[in-house]
Amino acid sequence: VFGRAIHAIARISDEFWFDPIEKGLALRSVNSSRSAYACVFFSSMFFQHYCWAAVSQPHQKEKQLSPPCKLIIKSVLPVFRCVNVLERNVEKCSIYTTINGHITFQLLCKHGVVKTYNLTFQECDPLQAVFAKHLCPNILKVQSRLLADTMIHFTTSQEEVTLSVTPMKVCFKSYAEEDTDFSKMMLTEIQLNPEEFDYFQVGVDSEVTFCLKELRPVAAWVLFSLSVFVFRPIAFSIEDMVLEASLILATLSEVEKERASQQAPCSSPRQE
Repeated sequence: VFGRAIHAIARISDEFWFDPIEKGLALRSVNSSRSAYACVFFSSMFFQHYCWAAVSQPHQKEKQLSPPCKLIIKSVLPVFRCVNVLERNVEKCSIYTTINGHITFQLLCKHGVVKTYNLTFQECDPLQAVFAKHLCPNILKVQSRLLADTMIHFTTSQEEVTLSVTPMKVCFKSYAEEDTDFSKMMLTEIQLNPEEFDYFQVGVDSEVTFCLKELRPVAAWVLFSLSVFVFRPIAFSIEDMVLEASLILATLSEVEKERASQQAPCSSPRQE
C-alpha cells in the first residue's frame, strides 16, 4: 500500500514532502502550477512501530523520523520499483532519518536479504492545502471502482473533463475550447444516476472543469469508497481506519470559460 501511494504521488510532481507528525506520516505533493495537491496520511497504527521526534536527537538510540523534508521523487521510485514483486519478496520496510541528513529506506526481504537506500533530503516548511470540505454544498460518495470505470471511457489524449451535478444526475463529459474542430475529436459524455452513489448530496447545481492527468493514477490506486466534494476547487478524498488520502484540483468555472473564449488562445486559467 505504501509503495502504491508513492507511485500515485509521483504522477503529481517531481518532488514530494515527507512529513512525519506525532499522529502519523503524511506524504504530500503539489504540481508546478499549484493547481493540484495530493496528500496520503498513514496513521501511526498503520505501522508495526512508529517513532517520531519534533527535533533531531543525535543521542537517541531508537531509529526515528524527524520534521518535514522534501525528496526528489525519482530517487524514491527505485526503492518501490515493481510493487507486485515487492509484495511477494519484501517482509518488512523500515524508514528512518539519520543525523547526517539522510533518510534511509531499508527493505528486509526473504532469505535474509537486506536492501538499504540512503537518500539525501532537503529540510523544508510543511506543505498544506487550504480547503474547507465541510463547507461544500455538494458531496458525493462513490465506490472507487465506479469512478475508475468511468475514467476509462475518456481517451488518454483527453486533458480535461467537465463534471456537472444536479439533484437528478451526475454527468462527466469531454471539455473542449469553443474554437475546437469537433469533427476531428471524439467527445464522450457519461451520466450517472443518484442511485449509483453510496451518498448523494447536491445543494447547488454545479459545473466545473478539471484536469484528468492527476486524477487517473489516484482513481487507479484507490481500493476504497471515496468522497467527491464538488465546488471550486474539487476534492477527492478517502478515509479509512489507518489511511487518509485527498486530491484537490483547481477548476475552471463557467465565468472563466466565457472570459477565456473572449481572449486570445492561451493555457486555461485556473483558480486555487
